[in-house]
Amino acid sequence: MASPDQTSSPEPSLRRTPENPSPVLAARVADAMADKRAMNISVIDLREVSSMADFFVLGTGESDLQVKAIANGIADHVQETCGEEPWKREGTDHLQWVVLDYVDVVAHVFLPDKREHYRIDRLWGEADSEIVPEDGDASDLDLLQDRLQQSSDPA
Repeated sequence: MASPDQTSSPEPSLRRTPENPSPVLAARVADAMADKRAMNISVIDLREVSSMADFFVLGTGESDLQVKAIANGIADHVQETCGEEPWKREGTDHLQWVVLDYVDVVAHVFLPDKREHYRIDRLWGEADSEIVPEDGDASDLDLLQDRLQQSSDPA
């Protein structure tokens, strides 16, 4: 059990920076999934329904090798484009459900049966979400484009 001085939440300094707001990072994650041919890529905007994260990005791989390739592709692409490493990684031993936690954006890469079993898409059904079209990328998502424009508009 955590003591009162301990927290499971990341330090506030790990939150998104103006250079990498959460919609930009979510777009980078979705693009990396698409580059590795993930199936059923969806982006869920949690900002109105939870303080857990701003976005979940979900994708499915057809085999444990593809799940690994997708997860590695996300980590590499985000490092190259945003200069960021995941705050936490889970599931890399068994490759059935890999989570890359970037604090405000959490990437989930599943095998098909695990995604169907846990149904995270439905668990957050009240949140805005959008599916990346087959052979598409983040630029095809109105959800992220709207949020990207909002984050770049002067207040």
